[in-house]
Amino acid sequence: MKKISIVIPVYNEKNTIREILRRVEAVELNFSASGGPAEGWEKEIILIDDFSTDGTREILSALGGPAMGGGNTDQNYKVFFQEKNMGKGRAVKKGFEEARGDIVLIQDADLEYDPNDYPGLIQPIVDGRADAVYGSRFLKDSSSKIVYKHGYLFSRALSWFSNILSGLKLSDIYTCYKVFSKEAVGKIAGDIKSSRFGIDPELTALIAKNKFRILEVPIRYKGRTYEEGKKINWKDGLAAIWHIIRFNLFH
Repeated sequence: MKKISIVIPVYNEKNTIREILRRVEAVELNFSASGGPAEGWEKEIILIDDFSTDGTREILSALGGPAMGGGNTDQNYKVFFQEKNMGKGRAVKKGFEEARGDIVLIQDADLEYDPNDYPGLIQPIVDGRADAVYGSRFLKDSSSKIVYKHGYLFSRALSWFSNILSGLKLSDIYTCYKVFSKEAVGKIAGDIKSSRFGIDPELTALIAKNKFRILEVPIRYKGRTYEEGKKINWKDGLAAIWHIIRFNLFH
């Protein structure tokens, strides 16, 4: 049976982690390649806790994982615990290294993104039309709730700047939903250098450097406020400019 690895970086998400896992589990994944019969895909759910301090670690430990260090849980979950807070980039790298699926998808642990979008994100890779797929919050068919207008404008500007340096034409490089073929992950996992939110421009730069075929598809998005737990801030926004320059010109 074909397998999709769902990599979920987690940091202080005790209020949402159970619900996002329920939603991920509920999605049925049946795909038909080259006009053949539809087949069900197995899910490998990989959770990397980035040293949460709000009780999230205890929730994840209850899935069957060890209290520290990382390892296997039940048949659906692999849970790993970072020994200190290392950032989303390091968590994604760890997830890529542990993934054994034919396709690898990144899922945030909050509720901003809808796992019901998985079929549309995965199908282009199953069809052999893409090596990577981004789910865009900004394409015309997207159903998105943008909470902060300044964040929306800055994200669009950063995507435009990234396009200039990478040579790609993407509307949303900071989307959570990034999906890769197994082969693509194998080529880039060892090159990831990012710790925090530099992971988004870095993955985009690696796609360009490796000349991967990339597509964007519209997705649903429901932004949350800082009071609800949103973590990225203006400092990360300013750092993003350097990350885009660094990973496209000096990686």
